[in-house]
Amino acid sequence: MYAIIKTGGKQVKVSQGDVIYVEKLDVEAGENYVFTEVVALGGENPVIGAPLVEGAKVVAKVEKQGRGKKIIVFKYRPKKNFRKKQGHRQSYTKLVIEEIVKA
Repeated sequence: MYAIIKTGGKQVKVSQGDVIYVEKLDVEAGENYVFTEVVALGGENPVIGAPLVEGAKVVAKVEKQGRGKKIIVFKYRPKKNFRKKQGHRQSYTKLVIEEIVKA
């Protein structure tokens, strides 16, 4: 069985036991987080929400909060002597999916 959830402006397909990385959530490590925005449930009897599946939820355990690798954002204009170098590290939350609850 799998579920498609909405988080951080994205949709993620998850099943029990999966480890996923999502946009930073305001939850401490070791706590549980419940996703109530379930778009679809799959398996033997798939259910598609319109727009969400009523009563369905996905329970995940927060394993850690972290930051990704640094990327370099370099902007320049040719022949104008304009250069701008900037770094960025995206924050993330690592989750382990514990259970998927149907309506």
